[in-house]
Amino acid sequence: MYIKRTYLVLILCVTLFCVNAQEAVYSGDADASFLNAQAIAFAGSRSEARDTLQFILSKYPNYTDVRTLLAKTYSWDGAYDEARKQFNIITSLEKQNKEVWVAAIKNEIYAENYTTAVGLSNKGLLYLADDATLSALKEEAIAAITALQVPVFLQELDTLQVAVSDPINSIDISGSIDVFDKVYDPMYLTSISYTRHTKYGSIIPRINYANRFNTSGVQYEVDAYPKFSEKVYMYTNYGFSDASTFPKHRGGAELYVNLPKAMEVSLGARYLNFVTSDVYIYTASFGLYSGNYFFSVRPYVTPSEGNTFSVSGSLLARKYLKDKYNYIGGNFNYGYTSDIKQFRSGTTLLAETLLYLETQQLNLEYQFTIKNSPNTLKTMMGVTRQELSFDPGNFFIAGTLGFIYQVKF
Repeated sequence: MYIKRTYLVLILCVTLFCVNAQEAVYSGDADASFLNAQAIAFAGSRSEARDTLQFILSKYPNYTDVRTLLAKTYSWDGAYDEARKQFNIITSLEKQNKEVWVAAIKNEIYAENYTTAVGLSNKGLLYLADDATLSALKEEAIAAITALQVPVFLQELDTLQVAVSDPINSIDISGSIDVFDKVYDPMYLTSISYTRHTKYGSIIPRINYANRFNTSGVQYEVDAYPKFSEKVYMYTNYGFSDASTFPKHRGGAELYVNLPKAMEVSLGARYLNFVTSDVYIYTASFGLYSGNYFFSVRPYVTPSEGNTFSVSGSLLARKYLKDKYNYIGGNFNYGYTSDIKQFRSGTTLLAETLLYLETQQLNLEYQFTIKNSPNTLKTMMGVTRQELSFDPGNFFIAGTLGFIYQVKF
């Protein structure tokens, strides 16, 4: 009797093992299992539903409805990265599946990856041209991007930064060096600024220090960005310095208006007061977001004696990466440089000479967030070709390296 019981136990164990081994490979009715998982997911048991859906996909990896529901359950639970992986698998195979494009775009909107949502919308519209739903989702994402656009400061005349009101405070520390191929010794510029965001706008006091041709100086500045509405705000600036390396006084004002279709325009003026002259500069800008890209064009018009004027300008192109704090970009300037570099004319240091010199400048930038921190680091490098102030028609080449480190709190 004992031997028989032992055999029965062994047979039962083998049977159970075989059954479990068979269940490890899906062999049921896929459609029925999908409908059951769908009901479970809609009832709120999404984790259990995912187990069934993944089991079905182990045998039927191209069952689109199953993978779509799996992706949606991840998205509903806030696992946006996992959802994205599943949506990408489907869209790479079925490029005209509207349901999947819609769900994939919504996943990015839920994750607040608005630039990614715009890019995904543009990609979907390549295969589903003029689709109203995809177009509406694109506009929703663009509107979210526009709502987050609050310029923080213009570094010198035209370097536009973007920030939002969280966190409320930040400190920026920056530094740069210019190295020349002839005549001039290296130039150094450092600054520290504090940014305070309020519901009325932002205010940024700043201290700049420059060492140019063994001459040092300090400039004190304050920027303010009064906010009139969600679409209208203003940039104002005042700076003062007793040093020959900076203008004695500088000021600026510019009105910005956000337009539909992720566009922004502005109109303003700058004022520079030197020992020997006053300079007025009139400027405007046009900015446009397109997918993950931002483009901006800015002209400058500077009147001079004899009813003449000089015209210069800059073109900025930027590609945003995983979010608005991470991007790469380039800025090309033609005409006078915008950072108030100064050059010698004989033994005199003349800030204003640069306004009438022929200049071409290309700057590259890369900003990224620091790991496990809200802080950002921006690195910059550039090259400048500029006319010598004391030898018209003769040019020098300068290389620039710089950084801006922003601490948020």
